[in-house]
Amino acid sequence: MAIENRPGEEFHTVFSQNDSLELSANHDYESAQARIFKLIVIGDSNVGKTCLTYRFCGGTFLKNPEATIGVDFRERTLVLDGENIKLQIWDTAGQERFRKSMVEHYYRSVHAVIFVYDVTSLSSFESIPEWIEECSRHSVGPMVPRIMVGNKCDLRDRREVPTSAAQCLADSYNFPLFETSAKDPAEKEHVDAIFLTLAYRLKSHKPMRLKQLSESSVRQLWQQGEQEAATCQC
Repeated sequence: MAIENRPGEEFHTVFSQNDSLELSANHDYESAQARIFKLIVIGDSNVGKTCLTYRFCGGTFLKNPEATIGVDFRERTLVLDGENIKLQIWDTAGQERFRKSMVEHYYRSVHAVIFVYDVTSLSSFESIPEWIEECSRHSVGPMVPRIMVGNKCDLRDRREVPTSAAQCLADSYNFPLFETSAKDPAEKEHVDAIFLTLAYRLKSHKPMRLKQLSESSVRQLWQQGEQEAATCQC
């Protein structure tokens, strides 16, 4: 479910069945006029970051995903109020040994950040302040929108993180909170709402356009992460 924001907060859940949005995962809308925004998704390993991005960009649940090494890159183009908006979503590795040489790439020119924890893992929730601190260390400005997401809410019997505790932490940072499940098809609209909330916020601020990443540059980043993993002595 999406946790509603209190009246007067700057963020709002913007997606509903009645919204007149045209959403597309194909490249028909991609053009030189598209405004491009870089989003990064960060959090501990195995919290479902890859599955969340795959659900939003591909519309399905990714079964048995492999651990992300370095960075995984996906994108989706939306048409919001007649304007082409391309979201470049960087799905980052949660393990420190896969991140050492990649961190600067994650945070460079970022437009929005999504912090993800697993509602069935208290330790992943307790790590959120550390991820927030990492953002600050890498000069992510206070005006960059941030959202906190509790994933795997379909596993109700295994929940370790109460919604009230998550809301308290989110409020302390003035972040919107969403709880959802990348696995449950019924939660697809709520997954969309996470990214659409950011897309609308970014669209209204008209930031500088981000240079389009080529396949070769993405491949280079991925290979760099693989090399880091291969040389790790952990």
